[in-house]
Amino acid sequence: MWNRIDLRINTALNRIRKVFRGVLVRVNSTGGVQTVQAKGLAGESLQDAELFQHYGFTSNPLKGTMAVVVPVNGKTSHSIIIATEHATYRLKKLKSGEVALYTDEGSSIILKRGRIIEVNCDEYIVNARNKYQVNTVNYGVTATDKAEFETPLLKGSNEVADGNSTMNKMREIYDEHDHNHGGDAGITDAPNQTM
Repeated sequence: MWNRIDLRINTALNRIRKVFRGVLVRVNSTGGVQTVQAKGLAGESLQDAELFQHYGFTSNPLKGTMAVVVPVNGKTSHSIIIATEHATYRLKKLKSGEVALYTDEGSSIILKRGRIIEVNCDEYIVNARNKYQVNTVNYGVTATDKAEFETPLLKGSNEVADGNSTMNKMREIYDEHDHNHGGDAGITDAPNQTM
């Protein structure tokens, strides 16, 4: 008798769909929660399965992205996607504890060991409505072509230098300079207006 009960229980449990793998075919990113079409590895088709993502993070996975599918109440027709992975584009060789955001085009932000953040992209745009501030001991910019500032006023709190001198040194030279006109003309006084 117990064998028959066990058999019936196992038969019923086997009808309930367990978590399975799938591959995304299409993503609809227009709604509050993204929905996907996917193919299960056993060939089943999923329509409008919800793709759940962590709060504050969102992505629109490419076709061919692998997914972990959870059939709610064991029903394939009411499945949700809880994780996705695309092995072709995932950043590899991260050290233990490192975190990265990345795209299939190669843009990435990597939070590296040693409290280093590395950003890789072709164009980097920051839109700060009121203020952009960087606080650091040393700040370096390497621009191999040029650096431009479009601003009505550019301030430096202390010295501004180029390869030869500083603004203060140029100011001192200007404020104290005179001209030797030679002959009877003599030497002019220093400028009556200082910089």
